Amino acid sequence: MSISLFKGAEVERLRRASQAAAGTLAFVASKLAPGVTTADIDQWVREDTARRGGKPSQLGYHGYPATVCTSRNHVVCHGIPSPDERLARGDILNVDVTTCLDGYHGDTSATFLIGEVSKEARRIVDVARRCRDAGIAVVRHGARLGDIGAAIEELAKKEGCSVVEEFGGHGIGHQMHTPPTVPHTGKRGSGIKLRSGMVLTIEPMVNLGRPGIRLLPDGWTVVTEDGSLSAQFEHTILVTPGGCEILTQPESVLSLEIAC
Repeated sequence: MSISLFKGAEVERLRRASQAAAGTLAFVASKLAPGVTTADIDQWVREDTARRGGKPSQLGYHGYPATVCTSRNHVVCHGIPSPDERLARGDILNVDVTTCLDGYHGDTSATFLIGEVSKEARRIVDVARRCRDAGIAVVRHGARLGDIGAAIEELAKKEGCSVVEEFGGHGIGHQMHTPPTVPHTGKRGSGIKLRSGMVLTIEPMVNLGRPGIRLLPDGWTVVTEDGSLSAQFEHTILVTPGGCEILTQPESVLSLEIAC
C-alpha cells in the first residue's frame, strides 16, 4: 500500500482545492429551504464549482450520475439528487461536496437541520459532528490509524448511537480516493502509524439506531436497515508533527440551522 506524503506547493494546492469545496458547501447551505429539490442542489454545486475554477470530483466516479451526494434522514450516504425529492421542514440532509482544482481534490460534508426538527434529529446531528471532531482530535504524526476509529466509536457508544462500519474515510490528493482507508471504529494503538504530510478524510456516518445498512436498487443509495436517522460530517485534514490542519475548515462558521 503506497501512501502519498505531501509538502510545499502540493500542500498549498490541496488547501486551495479543499477551500473551494468548503466554499461550495457554504454556498449550498445558504440556499437550502423547504421546497428545494435535491436536483436544485446538484445544479448549485455544478455552477458554484465552475465559478471557483474547479470540477466536481464525484461526477462520473465509477458511474455516479451527479455532482454531489444528498443524503436525507435515514439515508446513510451516496443519495442521488432527484427533481422528485423535495426538502421539508423537519428533515435532516447531508450534503457531500468534493472539488478537483488544479489536479488536487478536497472533500467535505455537513448535515443540515431544515427548520424545526425533532429532538432525535437534533441529537444525531450533534453526535455525528462531535464524533468527527473526536476523530480529528487524536490525529498527529506517530499516532495510529486505529486511534481515530476508537475515539469516534467510544463517543458514539457513550451517546447511545452506532457507527457504520462498511464505509470509512480515505486518503486524498491527486485522486479522490487513495490509501489508506480510515476506519471509524477500531482499537487504540492498532493500524498504521500516521506520518506528517499524509492527507486524509475523517467522515463518520453515525446512526441513531443500529449500525446495519442496506443498498437500494439504484446501486448507490445506502440507508439504515432499521429506518433510523443517520448523520455525517467530513473534513479533509493534513497530518502535522503536532496534530493536524483542517484543510476544509470554512472561512466562517457554517450554520447547520436552516431557518424556515
